[in-house]
Amino acid sequence: MSTVVRFLVDTIRQTLFEFADGLRQAAPTVLTGLVFLAIAYVGIRVLTGVLRRTLDAVYPDDQRLVVDLGVTIVSVFLWFGAALTLLKIFGMGEIAASLGTAAGFVALGVSYALSNMIADTVAGVYLLRDPDFNPGDEVKSDPVTGTVEAIELRKTRFRNDDGDTIVVANRDVEKKWTRLIASADE
Repeated sequence: MSTVVRFLVDTIRQTLFEFADGLRQAAPTVLTGLVFLAIAYVGIRVLTGVLRRTLDAVYPDDQRLVVDLGVTIVSVFLWFGAALTLLKIFGMGEIAASLGTAAGFVALGVSYALSNMIADTVAGVYLLRDPDFNPGDEVKSDPVTGTVEAIELRKTRFRNDDGDTIVVANRDVEKKWTRLIASADE
């Protein structure tokens, strides 16, 4: 019986010593990772803050969605890069490389699947920035003629002569439109 107890005590002691040795060896890496995360957090907050202030200066308050979208996209990329770097710090560089490659293929697939949505969004940004295309303007676009009611990131709403609201994808509006009558505030 004492042999079994001695075996258990020796096994527990050896396990604790190996665990403590592992913690001692891992401590510098964990500390480096924590310092990196703190620096990355501050750096990303500063960069996204500067980007937000810059975009706020460029886009008016009614186009806040464009600012939020830009800041969110940049923030996601920065945090993904920080996560890959953290994996590299922890000695998992091959996993980080695999994740980076896989994310690239996923992004390619998503961008292909969302190509029409992306085209609408890009056209929406151009329409929102165009000084000649505003709500209240009488506009003739390929699918519709009417008064511009609202310009959103992905679609534009028109009101035709019958009072019906017609929603058109921004990529279709941006291709070719003609302003018929100046808005009342000009």
